[in-house]
Amino acid sequence: MTEAHACIRLYEASDDKRVRFSIGKASMEGLAVANRSAFFHPFTLSAWVALSCIMIQYLNWWPRPEYGFLGYLQPFPAFGCWGAVILYLMDWFNRPHFEDASLDLLRRPDVADIANYYRRSPSSGLFILEYAGKFVGLIAIDASKDSQSQSTLMDKGKLPSSLKSKHTMPQGTSSVATIRHFYIEEPYRKAGIQKDLLAHAIQHAFKVDNTVKEIKVATTSLILYAQKCIHDAGFALEKPIGKFGVYGWKLDLLVLRRAQWEKQDVVS
Repeated sequence: MTEAHACIRLYEASDDKRVRFSIGKASMEGLAVANRSAFFHPFTLSAWVALSCIMIQYLNWWPRPEYGFLGYLQPFPAFGCWGAVILYLMDWFNRPHFEDASLDLLRRPDVADIANYYRRSPSSGLFILEYAGKFVGLIAIDASKDSQSQSTLMDKGKLPSSLKSKHTMPQGTSSVATIRHFYIEEPYRKAGIQKDLLAHAIQHAFKVDNTVKEIKVATTSLILYAQKCIHDAGFALEKPIGKFGVYGWKLDLLVLRRAQWEKQDVVS
């Protein structure tokens, strides 16, 4: 029986559909976490119990012991009704941010032409992590001249071809690299394999071209495995970017400077 091996390799044309799907999936993953976190927030739970009790009082659905065990189940429909309503409202408030973010990512130049985009700088690259020949995750680091650009190829309602031809992609390396995508399939996260993938991308960006002086990445506590991995790699808070969702979850911009990374590299 052959032993299974993990490997990190560069993106290939045959990975296109899998990569695009994973980028969209990673962007929408936070929605489920946001809805769950919002529902179990103390204020939400308090409102749920209060509204359910009001409904029970109004409809006189308090438990009736004279009906035996089933009599104690009488209040449950009120809790179920308000639970469904609150879940719907949480999703209604949270979903627009995640859908817009997902569409924005999929409309950016690096996703439109992955192979050519990440060839523009030797420090750039989209890396695929595989285990026993199976896709495990990906990371994309952009060190091109427009590595900090957030522009897309199209505005909502316009055809992609209307702007694709007008978009220019300059060659060369920037002093600032950006981690644009970072995703690991859920079953593999407990093993901490995301640390190896992140370390590979950081090492590639800093060692291939000395022009790169720092690496930046946006994180949120909703994607805890990625945020923890990034913090453990030595990234520090540069500035808050904003808040989103019904309870205002923070989106932060973190940075890892070359000097800090070199110190860590010497220690390890």
